Amino acid sequence: MYFQLLKHSVYSSPAFVIDEVKLTQSLETLAELREKSGCKVLYSLKALPFSTVLDIAKPFVDGFSVSSLFEARLADEVLSGQGSIHLTTPGIRPDEIDELGVVCTHISFNSLSQHQRYAEATQAHSSVGLRVNPKLSFLSDERFDPCRQHSKLGVAVEDLTGLEQVQGLQVHSIFSATDFIPLIKTLAKLEQYLGVGLAQLEWLNIGGGYLFHQIEHQRPFIDLVKKLKQEYGLEVYIEPGKAVVGQAGHLVATVLDSFVSDGLTIVILDSSVNHNPEVFEYQRQPELHEHEPEGHHVAMLAGCTCLAGDVFGTYRFKLPLQLGDKVVFNNVGAYSLIKANRFNGYNFPDIYLANALGVKKLKHYDYQDYRQQWRAD
Repeated sequence: MYFQLLKHSVYSSPAFVIDEVKLTQSLETLAELREKSGCKVLYSLKALPFSTVLDIAKPFVDGFSVSSLFEARLADEVLSGQGSIHLTTPGIRPDEIDELGVVCTHISFNSLSQHQRYAEATQAHSSVGLRVNPKLSFLSDERFDPCRQHSKLGVAVEDLTGLEQVQGLQVHSIFSATDFIPLIKTLAKLEQYLGVGLAQLEWLNIGGGYLFHQIEHQRPFIDLVKKLKQEYGLEVYIEPGKAVVGQAGHLVATVLDSFVSDGLTIVILDSSVNHNPEVFEYQRQPELHEHEPEGHHVAMLAGCTCLAGDVFGTYRFKLPLQLGDKVVFNNVGAYSLIKANRFNGYNFPDIYLANALGVKKLKHYDYQDYRQQWRAD
């Protein structure tokens, strides 16, 4: 990453910076995996739907996966008919189903009742599927677990009946996995319950949640996809999101104030958890470029809003941070800007693209954007 460029005073702050080099590297990893295994790759818009990301991703993927009508419209606008659009969501609205059926090439209904209500209205244009809950939990934190008890996500695998009414299945049961053991176990369970019934299907979407660029041994995945294609004749899709953009996004912030509270230095930034809400949602401490594990100067980095819990975390530095210094939070490309908000009236960060040629500003929000959101007129 071009940290010295990012911290140069000519660039506004706060800033969300898309690293085109890392984004392309992630996409190339997936393209290579697609070539070796025969799978098809869909980028999951929910991680970061910014149009520049979609335009960069388009040559490397077979389409996009979406979870709403707005995402589907944006995907269709970018793809212009040149790719697949896969939808699954618990929240299909009756007044949106007709358009979804036209825009989306594939729809995996989240429940049997949802399928019963809407399959007929969509099957003329869309390939109809079901989302499956394999009832296998691989995550200790149930906030991330699609297979938690009383899950709202998917049809329980033991309740799958009448597969002659569907063309495919979608299964997603993991988050930020760095090996393929959950996938192997999940597909073994599908085979256990469905057996040769899998051969009646046209496609299987095995979801996202795998950090492919961090998994050294890809052979288990390649062999598994080849088996599904050869034994059952299935078209196999994956829909990575964080694996594409997670390491390709950075948040730049500037020091506004510094003081001591109960013996600890507090540094106030011009950013906040507004810009990376999962820090507060899941009590995460994001990676900081300037953090020095052996540094003698300790400071808590806090956001600029009046929320007491608006805190990024406590870090160590070689030298004390000074007013006007810039800091960079690394690897916050996924689920940050898409969840950002204007709590307290603080603006969204400017958005930049960084590559070998330098840094280019792509988008700036101003007061009129804030006013339009909240004025009744």
